[in-house]
Amino acid sequence: MNYKLEDLEVYNLSEVISDKIWNIVITWDYFSKDTIGKQLCRAADSISANIAEGYGRYHFKENKNFCYYSRGSILEVKSFLRKSKNRKLISDEIYQVLYLDLQTIHLKLNAYIKYIGNKPEIQ
Repeated sequence: MNYKLEDLEVYNLSEVISDKIWNIVITWDYFSKDTIGKQLCRAADSISANIAEGYGRYHFKENKNFCYYSRGSILEVKSFLRKSKNRKLISDEIYQVLYLDLQTIHLKLNAYIKYIGNKPEIQ
């Protein structure tokens, strides 16, 4: 059976949220974009990027390690979203929606990590 990265729901959801965050940050003033905005976008992009990089690795242990990096990026994004809300860059409503999206991604990523487990190498 041929598996593609784009078949992973957690990957697709992480791509969607990074685009949502980009579309929000792009409207901010220069100072906000240059400080918290760049970090927020990089962290959000890192979620799917690490899933992709791990997916492309031969050994399941490497794949899991990149998934752990992705999980760290989820928490980093949550932190920057809280800062954005506290600094009045996003509304509480937008914060809640994005936070719930991240919670879903976090749960699905944990399930994916568990699924990877100690799988034999597949080509």
